[in-house]
Amino acid sequence: MLAYLAMPLLLLGAGIARGGEQPKAAPAKTVAPKKAASDQATYEQHIRPVLDQFCTGCHGDAKASGGVNLSSFKTVTAVQRDQATWRKVLAAVREGSMPPSNMPQPSPDQRDRLSQWLAHTLNNVDESLLPKNPGRVLIHRLSRAEYNNTVRDLFGVTSKPADKFPADGGGGGGFDNNADTLFVPPILMERYLGAAGEILDETKPARLFFVRPSKTLAPRAAARKIVGHYAMRAFRRPVETPEVDRLMRLYDGSARRGASFEDSVKLALKAVLISPNFLFRVERDRPGTRAYPISDWELASRLSYFLWASMPDDTLFKLAAQKRLRDPKVLEQQVQRMLKSPKSAALADSFAGQWLRVRDLYTVSNPDPRRFPGFTPALRDAMYGETIAFVDDVLREDRNLLHLLDAGYTYLNEDLAKHYNIPNVTGPKLRRVRLSDGRRGGVLTMASVLTLTSYPQRTSPVLRGKWVLEEILGTPAPPPPAVVAVLGQEDAPKEGLTFRQRLEKHREKPECVSCHVRMDPLGFGLENFDGIGRWRDEIGGAPVDAAGTLANGEKFVGPSELKKHLLTRKEDFVRNLAEKMLSYSLGRGLEPYDLPAVRRITTRLEKDGYRSSTLILEIVKSYPFQYRKSS
Repeated sequence: MLAYLAMPLLLLGAGIARGGEQPKAAPAKTVAPKKAASDQATYEQHIRPVLDQFCTGCHGDAKASGGVNLSSFKTVTAVQRDQATWRKVLAAVREGSMPPSNMPQPSPDQRDRLSQWLAHTLNNVDESLLPKNPGRVLIHRLSRAEYNNTVRDLFGVTSKPADKFPADGGGGGGFDNNADTLFVPPILMERYLGAAGEILDETKPARLFFVRPSKTLAPRAAARKIVGHYAMRAFRRPVETPEVDRLMRLYDGSARRGASFEDSVKLALKAVLISPNFLFRVERDRPGTRAYPISDWELASRLSYFLWASMPDDTLFKLAAQKRLRDPKVLEQQVQRMLKSPKSAALADSFAGQWLRVRDLYTVSNPDPRRFPGFTPALRDAMYGETIAFVDDVLREDRNLLHLLDAGYTYLNEDLAKHYNIPNVTGPKLRRVRLSDGRRGGVLTMASVLTLTSYPQRTSPVLRGKWVLEEILGTPAPPPPAVVAVLGQEDAPKEGLTFRQRLEKHREKPECVSCHVRMDPLGFGLENFDGIGRWRDEIGGAPVDAAGTLANGEKFVGPSELKKHLLTRKEDFVRNLAEKMLSYSLGRGLEPYDLPAVRRITTRLEKDGYRSSTLILEIVKSYPFQYRKSS
C-alpha cells in the first residue's frame, strides 16, 4: 500500500502539459544610430585609454588576473552585455580598491569620470541587447517552511512536520526556495508518507469531515465532496474528474475491506498529501518557445508563496476562478491585503532571515561560552526576533526601505534591552522601543548580525566588512587566496600591537591588500561592538579604534558615521535589495536578461521615495514574475 501511495512521486510531471494561445512577441527596441555611434566614440576616446593605462596591465590579453580580461571588450555593447564583470569593475573604481595601492593611480577626475560612465552605461542598457526572457523555473518542491505553512492553512494543524525533513539547501540568490536545489532524496519520500498520516490524525474531525453521510447523502458522495474539496485546495488549481476518480478508488478499496468512512477518506487524502501536485508548485508548459503569461491560478500561487510562504487563501482562489487576479487594480488590492495579514510575517522570516543570514545564529554561529557566558538560548532567540520583527515592521507598515540601514527604533524584550544597556523594558515579549542615539538602529548594528559576523572568541572586522559588501551593497569581494595567515582568537593587545595593528600589518601583503582595503574599513566602524554585539569602549585596556578610511580617502568613526556613509550608497543598497527579493519571489537565481526588470523596480522605487510596498508591487507586476517559458 505504501508503494502504491508513493507512485505519484515516481510519476512526477506526467500528464501536466497543456496547450494555450501564445501572445505575439513585442517588437524589439532599437538603438538610435547617432546615439550608439556617440557612445562608442566616448568609449574609445575617453574610457578605453584610462582602462588601458591603469587596468589592462593586469587584466588584459597578456595577463588576465582573476580570469578577467578587459581588453576583450571592444564595444559599449559588449560592456553592457556582461553586467556581472563590469559591475565589479564599477564597485572597485568607486571604492578606490583598484588599481592596487602599489600601482599607478588614475587622477580623481579620471576615476570619477570612469565611475560615472560605467554607472550610466550599465544602468541604461537598451533592452534589445538583452534577450526578452522571463526565465523558466523548474518544478518547484515546497521548502520545509512552505510545507509547514501550507498544511497549517490547509488543515489547521499547529505542528511543524517538515521540521523532521532533511534541511533544504540554498540555491541561486542564497535562498532555500530555489527550485534548482530542492531535490527529493529517498529519505524525504519516506518522511512525506509519515507526515501525511500525522497531519490527518491531528486535524480536527469537524474540519476534516465537513460533510457526513446522511439519509440524503450516500457515504461515497460525501467522501467525494471531501476529497474533491481538499484536492483542489492542495493542488492549488481546479481538479479534473479523472483525478478525483483515481483518488476515490483508494476510498473504494478501503471501504470494501471494511474500513470506516473516516479511515477510508483519510487514505484518499493521504494520497493527496504525497501527490506531486501538492508537494510541487507545478506550472504547466505550453507548446513552443515563446514566453507566455502564467495562468491566474499559477499567479495566485506565485503571489501567496512570495508573501506568505504558503498556499493561496479562498479570496485568491475565487479571483483566480473568475480570471480577475491579473487585473492591475485587483492585483494591487490583493498585495496590500496580503501584506496586512499576520501571515506576511513569513516574508520577513523566510526572506530577511536568509538575505541577512541571521538564521546562521542557530547553525553556524557559536560564541565561546567561557568568553561570552551571557549568550543564552533566550538571548539568541531575542536577537533573531529583533531582526525579523524590525524587517516585518518596515514591510508591513510600508516604511522607507532606507530604514533598514538606519532607524530611530527597534524591537526589544527585557533580555535584549539589558544586553544593549537600554532601561525600562520588561518582560519576554518583543516590543517597539525608541532609540536615543546613533549607536543602534538598522540591521547593521543588531546583535544578530554582529554575532554571526564574529569568531567564537573575538570580533572580526574582516567578516563584518565582507558581510556589508555582500549582503548590504551587493558588491562582494573575491574569494581569499588559497593560503592565508590566521591572526588567532585573541583581540587583546599582543607583542605591543593591538589586534587592529596586527590586521593592518597582515593586509600589507600584496595578495591581500586589494580585498582588505574594501572590507576592513567597514568592519572597523563596528569595532565598538564585541563578539555578541555589546557596546564596548576598550579592548584589553586599550581604547577602541573604530575609525575607517576607505580606499577613496573618505573617513568615518564608529557605527553612526558608517551608517551615514552607507546611505550615500543607497543606489547600490536598493539595487541589491531589489535583486535579492526578486530572486526570492521567483525561486531562482537572476540572469542578465532580468536586468530590465531590476532597473524598472529601482527606478520606480526612487520616484516613490523607496516605499517598501513599491518594491513588492513592482516585483509582482514584473515581466519575470508574470510570465514564463517552457524551454
